[in-house]
Amino acid sequence: MTDTPLDTPPDRLSNDPRSKFYRPELLERGIGIRFNGIERTNVEEYCISEGWVRVPVGRSLDRRGMPMTMKLKGTVEAWFLDRASETSAD
Repeated sequence: MTDTPLDTPPDRLSNDPRSKFYRPELLERGIGIRFNGIERTNVEEYCISEGWVRVPVGRSLDRRGMPMTMKLKGTVEAWFLDRASETSAD
């Protein structure tokens, strides 16, 4: 069985509505991120092909009221959470 575009998350996705990589219909499904072998829940943006994630830095905010972020480089894996729950139920 081959993966259709609906079964695999995009290469790059962002939580920020101002970003051109913001896709609310995909975020509603839920995205799981594993960075360097550790599952992360605080990822603001990721890029699989370039191998980086953006995570918030503490509770500090920028001048627009958005969280300050830091780019971390490493191995990124992404999956849809609704897809993971379907396979675990089988």
